Amino acid sequence: MDKTPAPLAMRAIFVTFKVLLAIGVLWFTAACTSGGSAKSSAASQNGQHAPFKEWQIIDTATGQPVSPEQWAALLLQQDIIYLGEEHHNRFHIDAAITVLRGLQAAGRTPALAMEMFGWDGQTALDQYVSGPEMNRQEFLEAVRWRQNWGGAFEDYEPLVELAKEYHWTVDAMNPPKPLVRIVAKNGLAQAESDPMMAQWDMKGETIVDDPVYRMRILQQLQACHGKGDDTLYRTMLEASMVRDEGMAKTLVQRLNRIRLGADPMAGPLVSYTGAGHIQYNLPVPKRVIRRLADQVRQVSVYMTSFEVERTEELRDMVQEKVADYLWLTPVSAKGPPRKC
Repeated sequence: MDKTPAPLAMRAIFVTFKVLLAIGVLWFTAACTSGGSAKSSAASQNGQHAPFKEWQIIDTATGQPVSPEQWAALLLQQDIIYLGEEHHNRFHIDAAITVLRGLQAAGRTPALAMEMFGWDGQTALDQYVSGPEMNRQEFLEAVRWRQNWGGAFEDYEPLVELAKEYHWTVDAMNPPKPLVRIVAKNGLAQAESDPMMAQWDMKGETIVDDPVYRMRILQQLQACHGKGDDTLYRTMLEASMVRDEGMAKTLVQRLNRIRLGADPMAGPLVSYTGAGHIQYNLPVPKRVIRRLADQVRQVSVYMTSFEVERTEELRDMVQEKVADYLWLTPVSAKGPPRKC
């Protein structure tokens, strides 16, 4: 017999209903802004019905789409939700906002972590999100936006403003760019002795060289940078390892703070990075698992543009399990995703 007190049971039912309703509404809104409710970019190709549609979320374990209700229930069970984007795709920002607002509607207090900010901008990020003391231009200068990321801040501003609205924590995920450049230029062994490694608490840090990760990253580096010197590829690989290890370290530190807190509704932690940092769960998710001795509930979501012409490619991504879930969105106003 269920021993749950009636008030608690009713509250659980209410919260569940509330989040399912909220995510359903947000899902519909996101689809409508793209020009239709979960519409297919083309209903058919050579007379054959396209198997994928915009705004579908595909479970790569089954190859089947999940419903908004399934999706909402899944997210509420996680410690960490990894959202991997195509850079500067506004539909992916909309998708992330859908997730965050859905969590908030369920009474949760999510924490946000973003690749777009470096550790050397964390103080400014904290000040900007927590209060009105700093204006936008002062923030961009203090957070070193141009140096650490560049591009239009407007692309990512909606996420920061949402966190600011609800006073959520926002963690800068990236090790400072000057530190990463030292590794890319000189290699990890030589960089270990650089004072900057000690300054940012990365000296002596375990940087795991996973063979499957190495294979994937080297293949991509060689495909995007042509035939180069093996030393160049090695140092670029090591710089990638340092970045991913640093991002994993940031997430673990935040998750441990959430766990030590007294708020049972705190979390989950939502990680927002380029999709390359979650691919096949290798770059960041696997490093987080290692650091937490597998004591973590997490899910990876690879967001990508849907075009009928990409159907075979998308099938391959599902079959190879590019992440736990593949979230299909409209194509960015800036065009289809680039390979490199």
